[in-house]
Amino acid sequence: MAARKAIFLDKDGTLICDVPYNVNPERIVLSDHLTNGLKRFVDAGYSLFVVSNQSGVAKGYFGIDQLAPVEQMIRALLAAKGIELMQFYFCPHYPDGQIGPYSRVCDCRKPRPGMLKAAARDWNIDLSASWMIGDILDDVEAGNTAGCRTVLINNGNETLWELNESRVPDYIAASIDEAAEYILEGAASLADNTIALNKADRI
Repeated sequence: MAARKAIFLDKDGTLICDVPYNVNPERIVLSDHLTNGLKRFVDAGYSLFVVSNQSGVAKGYFGIDQLAPVEQMIRALLAAKGIELMQFYFCPHYPDGQIGPYSRVCDCRKPRPGMLKAAARDWNIDLSASWMIGDILDDVEAGNTAGCRTVLINNGNETLWELNESRVPDYIAASIDEAAEYILEGAASLADNTIALNKADRI
């Protein structure tokens, strides 16, 4: 069986509008300019996965069981647009949390690549043929470390811009639709990677 190629999507600030520590499904709104891009990914043979840090569990802000209705709402909103997500992966850990079982260092919390590697094992994914799309450089680092290529959605959520060789995206886009255009037009080249770094340096 041939390996899959995947698009890994950060949740808060990338796939949906960022409402910190929200687990109320009624407050979930899809980000702008993503429908066409996600459909194009699926049509091109990519499987869609969500990989999300959810430190609110470790911090005691909400229970782990409260994440299921969030997932269900996101699936429903996307299904209404004809888009299927394969699976959600989330990390409930945080080293300085308040809830004992989740208050620890782990391999799954981004910028570590554990969630992407778990998906690769579970779904036979070729990480070298896959992409991570997120709105902060921790997402970029997780994708690069896992062996994916990466796109940073520059929507203002990354404020520190702490760059090193693991935190340089292949491309910087304004939306998922723009990221899809870049990825599917085959523009990932050394020259474009240099352009992305120069963009990040100027922000």
